[in-house]
Amino acid sequence: MRADQILHPTDHGLYCPPGDFHIDPIRPVPRALITHGHGDHARAGHGAVLATRETLDIMAIRYGEDFTAFRQVADGCIRIGDTQVSFHPAGHILGSAQILVQPDHGPRIVVSGDYCRRANPVCAPFQPVPCDIFVTEATFGLPVFRHPDPVDEMARLLASMAEFPDRPHLIGAYALGKAQRLIALARQAGIDAPIAIHGALQRLSDYHIGQGVDLGPLVPATADDVPSGLVIAPPSAFASPWVQRFRDPVIGFASGWMQVRARARQRGVELPLIVSDHVDWPQVTDTIRELSPEQVWITHGTEDGLMRWCELNGFAARPLRLVGYEDEPE
Repeated sequence: MRADQILHPTDHGLYCPPGDFHIDPIRPVPRALITHGHGDHARAGHGAVLATRETLDIMAIRYGEDFTAFRQVADGCIRIGDTQVSFHPAGHILGSAQILVQPDHGPRIVVSGDYCRRANPVCAPFQPVPCDIFVTEATFGLPVFRHPDPVDEMARLLASMAEFPDRPHLIGAYALGKAQRLIALARQAGIDAPIAIHGALQRLSDYHIGQGVDLGPLVPATADDVPSGLVIAPPSAFASPWVQRFRDPVIGFASGWMQVRARARQRGVELPLIVSDHVDWPQVTDTIRELSPEQVWITHGTEDGLMRWCELNGFAARPLRLVGYEDEPE
């Protein structure tokens, strides 16, 4: 069986005919396999959903318990039609997984979803999975993107807090994954006092704590006199009246896109923190070299740059041209 008969892009997302399922579909489908809980990959309305336990829990938090008629926890190797599928850690956010699709006859395909190779204190590390075809994101698929160590970025945050002790530090971070990672990194950097969080982060942060992620003491961000001077909020909060309750704040934002100075200026960011939950250029190219697949399929990102690198390094590659995937929507 040819690879494109096993998995191919459609208007709804990646579709597997032998198993009759979609992976991270952008529209409601009868059967969906979900890599992780971010809103551009995990949508409500599917007839049945197969995902990790954490992803199913997160979808229930975000969409309500009735987000699907049927849900199944991905555990071990699962038979679906003429395929077997299994879920493996992606290192992106809590519960994130790569999906290995093994047809009865044909190549092994790994759909990596969003993934990261740096240590992340809020989720399991990326697990390399041998495969014939590797489906990779290319969010930061250009050589210019080389993200610094998050520990160094936390040192920059602490230095700013020491330099401006009377100014609250308001840091924007996506509500699922990035916010909790930033809090955990701040704890590792030595911030022991309570950290204030926007109300939009409360339920997801509580869930992480319930799963054993140490976030330390958290308090509601209802005033500018928080004990640590550190406030974490979703980016959307910075365009609302909420931000006006803080006097002369230092505005920061944690994202891999903060390496692009124009983006930081457009957002009015005084303290850009380059902390990404996606692979940068060295990580994605090193991963391809490590797996050494027969083919690389590239999706949602700078596909042409990675296509050219694959061509120069002897890897057969193709773009999937999937649409509907972007940074976690707010």
